[in-house]
Amino acid sequence: MPLVRIGEQQSPVVHETAAEWVQMTESDQAPILIIEDDKKTASLIALYLEREGFRTIVAYDGETALGLAADRKPLFVVLDLMLPRVDGWEVCRRLRKASDVPILILTARDEEVDRVSGLTLGADDYVVKPFSPRELVARVKAILRRAQSRPTPEAKPILSHGRLVVDPEKRKVTLDGQRVELTHHEFNLLHALMAAPGKVFTRDELLTYLYPKHEAIVIDRVVDVHIGKIRQKIERDPSNPRFILTVRATGYRFAEEEGGDTRKGD
Repeated sequence: MPLVRIGEQQSPVVHETAAEWVQMTESDQAPILIIEDDKKTASLIALYLEREGFRTIVAYDGETALGLAADRKPLFVVLDLMLPRVDGWEVCRRLRKASDVPILILTARDEEVDRVSGLTLGADDYVVKPFSPRELVARVKAILRRAQSRPTPEAKPILSHGRLVVDPEKRKVTLDGQRVELTHHEFNLLHALMAAPGKVFTRDELLTYLYPKHEAIVIDRVVDVHIGKIRQKIERDPSNPRFILTVRATGYRFAEEEGGDTRKGD
């Protein structure tokens, strides 16, 4: 099956497997966006995904990928980190800021710093090159199952702690009335901690708020990295935090209000 190649000189094209052509129209399923500068690798990934009934679009550089993501609203993103024009780190950062699309990163180096950095930016999982195409497809399916099986959440109250306010329905955080931009994972951690002021969470417990189905193989240090980034955004002095407190040798807890717990409002 030929792969439709999309480069900077070409218009976005989606092609379907024969089974999909019979079963669905273009509006029924968004494509999987493959962002990989090596054309052989991109072709191989697309081939295995299409065998499983997915549609694919391909970008060979970060700038083209961001344009495709904005135009086509992909179902899923497979993202190589080493890209021309705009690197994979920046692509991941911008994608996560704009949406909650699941992201699987590809990295050529099996080093902890790369894995932690990718997950911290908001990626859902990672695969180290060289990789098994079948394993990659299995991970894509697992992440999509988790994303699509989430029940519709009940309305959640707005949480406030002094000048810090978290609105879980709008996924909005404000500090002194100013919007604070958090990644998807940072918001989940802050909300979990703030919803239970004073409760001590272990790092393993907090990992479940990042990966509720244990679909990613991660290390607990990724929690520390996320907490550090949250503190940079909400604390006046991150080295002397007032909101998220460290519990030595255990994990973290959210500070309790003087004279009472974190207030919950409508």
